[in-house]
Amino acid sequence: MVKIPPYLKKGDLIGVTCASSKMELQAAEYAAGVLSSWGYRVHLGITVGTSFHNFSAPDELRLEELQDMLDDPEIKAIVFGRGGYGMVCILDKLDFTRFRKHPKWLCGYSDVTILHAHIQERYGIPTLHSMMCSGITPETIDNEYVNSLAAALKGKSYRYSAPSHTLNREGTASGILVGGNLSLLANSSGSKSQIDTKDKILLLEDIGEYRYNIDRMMYNLKRAGWLDKLAGLVVGSFTEGKDMNIPFGQTEYEIIHNIVKEYDYPVCFGFPSGHQPENYALRLGMKHELKVGELKTVMSVTDDDDDDKRRAKRK
Repeated sequence: MVKIPPYLKKGDLIGVTCASSKMELQAAEYAAGVLSSWGYRVHLGITVGTSFHNFSAPDELRLEELQDMLDDPEIKAIVFGRGGYGMVCILDKLDFTRFRKHPKWLCGYSDVTILHAHIQERYGIPTLHSMMCSGITPETIDNEYVNSLAAALKGKSYRYSAPSHTLNREGTASGILVGGNLSLLANSSGSKSQIDTKDKILLLEDIGEYRYNIDRMMYNLKRAGWLDKLAGLVVGSFTEGKDMNIPFGQTEYEIIHNIVKEYDYPVCFGFPSGHQPENYALRLGMKHELKVGELKTVMSVTDDDDDDKRRAKRK
């Protein structure tokens, strides 16, 4: 049975940590101010605003701070400062004993994907694929994507839509939503963090990859069995793609379409998720319904357990 972390109420404490790459203090403080305006208290960790090469801090310090936030009963959610690289360096040293007994929402994407995957595969606890502090800026403060994070923290249900895409494969699917950044997922193949994707809806997105490498990573997923028995596939943004002097000859979407064309499950391209301002908050590890239609795609959470529903169950 899925153990859903409690949703937040006003006055709850949110921890902000940079468990991967570094982030400017001023940007984190701005995002913390926005979180505070939603009615929460915010604790900025000591990894925020510091640097150690490309990391925010040495492995030992990033590990210690994330472990402390996972264990702290007063912290009800962790919103990561940014992604980048570094989560995999500390992942296997984290102790999830207390977190499993008292789960909390872990919010982020990109490099946080490996943490999402590990927790869902090992412990079955939902997490939030969402905007991080780096995405909460004066330009985005009041858009629907930042607001989707605010709503998700409160436990509001959602129904997101995306325009139709020429490469879409129409159909309807229902299943637990998993996935995130393609690079992190491909690199988890064969590890204890690899997700069992059977009957799941898989989300994929990425940034800054050579197109031949996208092709190689998709073949990795295919050969490892990730794509065989999906309920559905949701392809988010693939931004800042790179090519060699001799072009690969396919776009990122065309590459993915070619890899999955032999399967019959619904596939959506261009869903608002990933390394772009249009990045909806999604509850990984919870059941969703995907409808890929002629005119648009709709994805909604169906295994929601918001405050109203919990109160109704008590009655």
